[in-house]
Amino acid sequence: MADLEKKSVEAIAPRDRFGVLVPTPEEIGVLTTTERMAFRLTHRMNLGRWKRLMTFCQRHIGSLWIYLATYNLMNVFGIENVENTDPNKPLILVANHRSFFDMYTVSSVLFRRTKRPMELYFPVRGKFFYDNPIGWFVNFIMGWMSMYPPFFREDGEARKREFDKYSMRRLVEICSAPHQNVVGFHPEGKRNLTGGAYDLLPAQPGIGKVIYAAKPQVVPVFIAGLGNDLPKQILGNWAGGEKVRIWFGEPIDLTPFYEKGDRLRTHKEIADFLMSKIGELGEKDRELITASTAEPS
Repeated sequence: MADLEKKSVEAIAPRDRFGVLVPTPEEIGVLTTTERMAFRLTHRMNLGRWKRLMTFCQRHIGSLWIYLATYNLMNVFGIENVENTDPNKPLILVANHRSFFDMYTVSSVLFRRTKRPMELYFPVRGKFFYDNPIGWFVNFIMGWMSMYPPFFREDGEARKREFDKYSMRRLVEICSAPHQNVVGFHPEGKRNLTGGAYDLLPAQPGIGKVIYAAKPQVVPVFIAGLGNDLPKQILGNWAGGEKVRIWFGEPIDLTPFYEKGDRLRTHKEIADFLMSKIGELGEKDRELITASTAEPS
């Protein structure tokens, strides 16, 4: 029954001239004028020649300024786990989330330390990045319009969840197309602003739903040492700030989960399993920090 319902939705889902899914009139109709304008602009920037141009700018401009702001602090482990993935199959990077700059920094490392071809996508909350022209600008100068597709489920207006149905279909499409797409995703759903660097929030089932449907390659990532104060973060590169550590784990085999039913419980189990793998990388980082700060006997 679920498969028949899915095929029915796909059959009526409209597509643009590039053959890419677009929202139905009912779905986009729940957005404000500003949000619709932002979506249409960002959607176009993530297609065809515009996407290739944005990727060029990410690789040669965006990654450069991030490198200049972190090169004295940066420590990267397991980058070969990304380098060795199949570039003809989408890759999802699942990471913990404590800083605004987590995925920007990860993307810089990928562009500068691997030869893997990639086009980046970062699903994002629609609030600010899509309902405010300043947010559009931040998306452009920080992410080269890669903060896409947007989700509005947390902006306080339940009716906008209608648009999220489209964003979920579009994200599954990005994660299943035979292309060099790399998607950065935070299973926690929001920044963890409490506790220590190794404390993780509960995983949200959305990532499990996407992965179950798309079956992409999945690599866990643990990030530590980044803050949310941009000037302080940049100055720390020369003033002796905290070391930035990025750990890339081995690709995760999720085959046992695909043999289960396509239901919320399975999606949550996948998400929880991903968080456990991120946590394992966090423990490696904890061991490294403990060893480096231990006094000699």
